[in-house]
Amino acid sequence: MMSKKNKTVTSPKKPKKGKTPSGEGRQINRRDILRVARLVFEENEGRVLNYKQVCYAFGKTNMGQKRAIYQALVEMAETGEIEQVEPGRFIRGGARTARLEGRFDYRGGRPSFIPDDPELEPMPLSERALSTALHGDRVAVSFVKNRRGEYKRLQITDILERRPATYVGSLQLARGYAFFVTLNKELRQDVFIPEDKTLGATSRDKVLIRITGWDPKSKNPRGEVIDVLGQSGDNTTEMHAILAEFGLPYSYPEEVERAAEALSEAITEEELQHREDFRGVLTCTIDPKDAKDFDDALSFRQLPDGLYEVGVHIADVSHYVQPGSIIDDEAYKRATSVYLVDRTIPMLPERLSNFLCSLRPDEDKYAYSCIFQLDEAANLRSARITRTVIRSQRRFTYEEAQEIIDTGHGDHAEAILSLHRLAQQLRARRFERGSIAFDRPEVRFELDETGKPIAVQIKESRPAHQLIEEFMLLANRTVAERIAEPGRRDITPAITLKGKPAFVYRIHEAPDEEKLRSLADFVRRFGYRLKTEGGGEAIAKSLNQLLTDIKGRPEEDMLTMLAIRSMAKARYTTAHIGHYGLGFASYTHFTSPIRRYPDLMVHRLLTRYLIEGKPSVDASSLEDQCDHASDMESLAATAERASIKYKQVEYMIPRLGEKFSGVITGLADWGIYVELEENKCEGLVPARDLSDDYYVYDETNFRLVGRHTGRTFSLGDKVEIVVAQADLARKQLDFALAEELEDKRSTVRRPARRY
Repeated sequence: MMSKKNKTVTSPKKPKKGKTPSGEGRQINRRDILRVARLVFEENEGRVLNYKQVCYAFGKTNMGQKRAIYQALVEMAETGEIEQVEPGRFIRGGARTARLEGRFDYRGGRPSFIPDDPELEPMPLSERALSTALHGDRVAVSFVKNRRGEYKRLQITDILERRPATYVGSLQLARGYAFFVTLNKELRQDVFIPEDKTLGATSRDKVLIRITGWDPKSKNPRGEVIDVLGQSGDNTTEMHAILAEFGLPYSYPEEVERAAEALSEAITEEELQHREDFRGVLTCTIDPKDAKDFDDALSFRQLPDGLYEVGVHIADVSHYVQPGSIIDDEAYKRATSVYLVDRTIPMLPERLSNFLCSLRPDEDKYAYSCIFQLDEAANLRSARITRTVIRSQRRFTYEEAQEIIDTGHGDHAEAILSLHRLAQQLRARRFERGSIAFDRPEVRFELDETGKPIAVQIKESRPAHQLIEEFMLLANRTVAERIAEPGRRDITPAITLKGKPAFVYRIHEAPDEEKLRSLADFVRRFGYRLKTEGGGEAIAKSLNQLLTDIKGRPEEDMLTMLAIRSMAKARYTTAHIGHYGLGFASYTHFTSPIRRYPDLMVHRLLTRYLIEGKPSVDASSLEDQCDHASDMESLAATAERASIKYKQVEYMIPRLGEKFSGVITGLADWGIYVELEENKCEGLVPARDLSDDYYVYDETNFRLVGRHTGRTFSLGDKVEIVVAQADLARKQLDFALAEELEDKRSTVRRPARRY
């Protein structure tokens, strides 16, 4: 049997050694190919197979052998023994149906079928072949024959499983019924809503609906309104609509809130017996000024032997949230807090995130801690992972901590300055060892009381942010090393289990070589160099040098963005691969259990392995949880970007007609994407509005080229634009080149002659 993802292809038993002439460098005669191929198709009756699946039955094959097998299959099809349903795909002759199972995809209005079999490429579908399928449904397709008996097109024949999807939009009301309309291109038809299923929504409201069915005889699916989000244009309505659009929750179930309210805040003597007491050690938090969920704190004291003890204390959510509880189930489902422009949608109920678990000043709190002993050069002498009770003496904002770093004066200045000095040494050493210095500015909006943006702030990382960042990275790395390197003696407590237990790692794989070469080729046009060979550390150092060289240059944002795109995405997994971007051989997420479920998983695993000494959890089940957390993290990030885009468009509405300077950040057949230097808002100059020529996209060189004039627009070019349109519903800004408008204004129209 050959196992594949979601698919099993049956292969005949391989003959004994010497009977089948397969393997690298050996010829396969036509008689053997025909014999084995017949067995493969016989054992996979009614299934479409590609030639690679047939090749598998011959063992390891080279390109010459693959070509011979493919040619033999074509000849079998010509004789009618098998049928070629599409180039490279075959089915046993005489089979009743050529059937495949997979997923229907309708993103961007382009229907296609994505087979379960990863060996098969996505297949386009015609509109008449879609039946009642909706985007994301699991479907079965068959190859439809023409009058001559040839397989000519695919047809969806069965809906195997409906995707549980909801949609955001508005209603067009009529007497006795309504139609739901949406800008979501995944929904290919308006949805019929009976009058008694509208929940009283008006045409001015945004609503959330779900599909209840689709009669094959009907042109439209049927649905029902499951929530009225509020009037379009209202700030809360629009933020909830963004969350609903991505299937993210915008409210908390009452029963979960009640369960959280029932939790005790008492610090008990019984629990204190199992914890180290840090309440007498100087401890503080450093967070944004509007933060309420303080999930990390730092303690500091100088030891008699000249070493420094730095404690990284993390809210002990695992003490309050028990596995399998109603609170835990809801937290797992959400997997992460979502940070929109004007609000936080917490993973945990407010009672936990802002009160019980939040490390607020002058309150005793349970924590999970990494306690480090560092020397003057910030070298790690020892570390221990332990459960503690702490009491924060001071809550600093980043601005307050930065003022102490800048001036040397303020509350607990000696401790803050020592922590800053140690953090900068950790930071310098991290970059020396291959950590990559991606540092894109962060856009923040200042909002009025109605949620409308009145100012844009561009925030960059400062030493106060770096102070917290470096110690959080140190804690995350140390926790991962404790599990991944059981023999380490400088990290306690020791692991008594045999072998490496299953664990949650945060990994970042090395960049794809082809993407890296493309990036190197592109930056060379700007006069920069980037190594693509010599090992991970050498490449990372070269990339850091590039990021340093472009600092403050017009092409900085664009090249930084391209460099980030060349990287793999970080994710959660049980595989111990390391984190390329940070340059760490071992890494996890331990420091934010209030807002990330994987951190809560890590806390529980630490308790299981280091304190209770229990055997490893099931790795496959843990991997499924990691996949879910990674998926939800990606979804939350997409929603966060959508809220930023919405506020950017809203911010630019009063600025219609105004001129701005910008940098070209993207190019496509349909136009030029420009990011404004002043506020980082991005919009599109449509290609149709470039009236001086017909422009063609040169994908190889990342530029638009005028067919007649030869004029070019390239990534990184500076341009002057005027804000032409701001479409809130689509979260879209349209710009016009300032020179185009000036040319039009200067053109004098001659009056028509009358004779």
